[in-house]
Amino acid sequence: MIKRIIRAILPLVKLYIFNIFGHINSGDIMQKILITGARSGMIYPVIQKLKDDYVYVSVHTESELKRVSKLYEKNSNIHCLKLDIVKDADKLEDLDIDVLVLNGAVAESGSLLEIPLEKVKENFEVNVFSNLNLIQKVVNNMIYKGFGRIVIISSLTSKMALPFLGSYCSTKAALSVMARCLHYECMLLRSNIEIVLVEPGLYKTGFNKLAFDKKYEFMDNNSFFESQIDLIRKSENIYLKLFEKRNLNSISNKIYKAITCKNPKFRYSAPLSHNLFAKIINIFY
Repeated sequence: MIKRIIRAILPLVKLYIFNIFGHINSGDIMQKILITGARSGMIYPVIQKLKDDYVYVSVHTESELKRVSKLYEKNSNIHCLKLDIVKDADKLEDLDIDVLVLNGAVAESGSLLEIPLEKVKENFEVNVFSNLNLIQKVVNNMIYKGFGRIVIISSLTSKMALPFLGSYCSTKAALSVMARCLHYECMLLRSNIEIVLVEPGLYKTGFNKLAFDKKYEFMDNNSFFESQIDLIRKSENIYLKLFEKRNLNSISNKIYKAITCKNPKFRYSAPLSHNLFAKIINIFY
């Protein structure tokens, strides 16, 4: 009975303290951070910097789990786990998470005129619906504790309509809008749940090339663009060569700030040149 009373009044006490003193922050206390889609790419340098926190590094497959487990075996603060973000969200209910970093995503490509609808549904299932499900699984405990942070990794492609990447761009646009809605809703809660949006540009991690190339699996003789496939390939290769950034520091630093900064901004993006390009595009279209 006493435990039930304490559990009932504790959130009210925390809310009372918050209303008096304002921002509640864990300060120098070791945070428990869960990062999805942590196989490699731009998130790897971020994990390397998180030496003073307990980090759950989640990947999608057993082979990926073996690789990252070996990669971080010397760091006792990093715990690697296999997490299918579509099917395994219930696993998070047993974890005490202070910071949830939603980096898991897939990219489907192809013209919206002919891409199989199943591919688009799968893209939204992974990039949007599963991420919202993960948020809902961890936010109850964050509200109960009186603090927490959710870092949503979207993309600057949410602001640019890239031909033949409409499915992926649409999922990232949905994520960015979702982050803004969550930000306003959490402000109304007065529960100190911070929502942070990160929108990376194009970085040379292999993800973009793989995304562009996927559509050629089904662009056969029945494609509306059959006669233009070679031109499309060449244009995409030129685009990637011109715009992909090889150095990941600019975005990894932003993600690190989004996770660890005491008073984070709502939105971080990099590189600056891609951000400016996206803004210019939106002026004319």
